[in-house]
Amino acid sequence: MEKKIFVLDTNVLIHNPQSLFSFQEHRVVIPIVVIEEVDQFKKGVDEKSRNARQIGRYLDNLRKKGSLQKGVPIENGGIIQVTVDREVGDAAAKLLFMDKKDNLIIGTALYFKNKYPDSLVTLVSKDVNVRIKADCMGINAENFETDTIKYDEFYTGWESLDIASEHFAEIEEKKYLSNVFGDFFANQYVRVFDEKNPDRLKTLRYNQQHNLLYTIRHYLGQEVFGIKARNFEQEMALDLLLDDDIKLVSLSGKAGTGKTLLAMAAGLQKVVEDEKYSRLVISRPISPLGKDLGYLPGTKSEKFNPWMQPIYDNMDILLSLHDDKSQDGPKGKKKPTLMDFMDYGFLELEPLTYIRGRSLPNQFIIIDEAQNLSPHEMKTIITRAGENTKLVLTGDPYQIDIPYLDAHSNGLSVAVEKLKSEHLVGHMTLEKGERSALADLAAKYF
Repeated sequence: MEKKIFVLDTNVLIHNPQSLFSFQEHRVVIPIVVIEEVDQFKKGVDEKSRNARQIGRYLDNLRKKGSLQKGVPIENGGIIQVTVDREVGDAAAKLLFMDKKDNLIIGTALYFKNKYPDSLVTLVSKDVNVRIKADCMGINAENFETDTIKYDEFYTGWESLDIASEHFAEIEEKKYLSNVFGDFFANQYVRVFDEKNPDRLKTLRYNQQHNLLYTIRHYLGQEVFGIKARNFEQEMALDLLLDDDIKLVSLSGKAGTGKTLLAMAAGLQKVVEDEKYSRLVISRPISPLGKDLGYLPGTKSEKFNPWMQPIYDNMDILLSLHDDKSQDGPKGKKKPTLMDFMDYGFLELEPLTYIRGRSLPNQFIIIDEAQNLSPHEMKTIITRAGENTKLVLTGDPYQIDIPYLDAHSNGLSVAVEKLKSEHLVGHMTLEKGERSALADLAAKYF
């Protein structure tokens, strides 16, 4: 028998159907009760239902190649097996807790452990309670972590650096500096300080293609649809947002740091004022992504209103600030409202429910609360971007509302980590709260 046997829980397959093929040359065991649970999810239009149907297709293709009960070899050298042994029920009957489905899954792992004592049997589940109960039965249990990243080492998008005075003089003269300081990621910001005079500093951005550090070019303190950056983190974020050559920008940070407001201000500036894009599209996950909005009366926008209220709040702030500072048009002229922008076609509020299969060219797209997306869902979103489209992801990896996702495995964190070396991508982590002193205290201590 193989040295390692992995028994998969239902939530692992529903989370990522590709998990079937993620265990290299080892044996993957699927209890029959897992197939029954997956079958309950297959009817629907949400991501969970699509994954359930995909699992069925994978197993049906494997069934044509051999006996699933005995185990079907796959290309990477592993074996996939669906177990229906009656002895599993006997092993599960020895367990004390009453939830029968978890009981049988853990019982399957216990059965294989007893039958093959020389093999390392591991129960893989995204349910922490299942892992705890398995451990109590002496079974090795692990989370499915193929897409996880080390959040303690999460890429912030910038770093500080002390440089010699002659380098500082070169920056002031040429507006760029040759990189002789080490490795940086594409579009990473470097705040450089003069070694002899720490009060002198410049913010530079790394150009991967030329291996140069350039001074900020796109945000120079100007108003962006009525707002200005309040700290250096927001300056760097706006520089990324206003650069049309960067096609994917991710903004992460705690509540009140201005992620959504900055993204919307830049989007409105680019669409309404600069006319660089045809439309601003704003969306956010409905927990979970793709969940049916229900048979509620009204239009799509009316059904979507409860989930979009934070967007409306930020839009009201931007429109009021922009109107107060705008000098265009005769005094007393009616200022455009949110509904006017939607009627003119400048703005679209789109549920992620309907984004699958779309192609979105020449648009500025904002996905708010992106930490509530799985890595697979994030891939679905990013692949919607068409020619000349800019995509902005905002979210707080510590505020996750979806079961089985955490700060390490959510789509926002994984996207930042996997794409940080690409020259079309930029990221900024915002730490300083700007909403209010009270909001900053809450984000800090709770």
